[in-house]
Amino acid sequence: MTPSIISIAGKSNSGKTTLLEKLIAELTNRGYRIGSVKHTHDGFELDNKGKDSWRHKKAGAEASLVITDRKIALVKDDARTDIEKMRFYLSDMDLILAEGFKRQPLPKIEVFRADGPHEHPLCLDSPDLIAFVTDSHFSPRVPIFGLMDVAPLASFIQERYLGCS
Repeated sequence: MTPSIISIAGKSNSGKTTLLEKLIAELTNRGYRIGSVKHTHDGFELDNKGKDSWRHKKAGAEASLVITDRKIALVKDDARTDIEKMRFYLSDMDLILAEGFKRQPLPKIEVFRADGPHEHPLCLDSPDLIAFVTDSHFSPRVPIFGLMDVAPLASFIQERYLGCS
């Protein structure tokens, strides 16, 4: 079965990473295997300049896999869409939580803080918005959770995307 992908969206410094960390911990404690994806800009390099794997890629390898006893890291040329890459590389997960990807057609949970650096949320009118995490007065027509409501949000995700109640 292909895992669902949920985007944790919001403007910079809204608390996306903090919420994602808490959701991953909560869902993992409930027995689910969670894959996470962080959007970054092209030009990003996983390994350091001069290291062997970096040298292999620069020499022309289309893929470079770094392996330890307990971990792997893969740097691979891949022209598929973001969503196709997530589903392919994390197909053995129960759920994929993606930080960012606000322009992708994915179910979105937006994080918006009243005391944050921005005046308005990003996704209030988006048909992809499935939940809103906030301490603000904004009230979209989706379930609303407080900034600390991780367990209820995890239950919402579990019921809707993991087939459990």
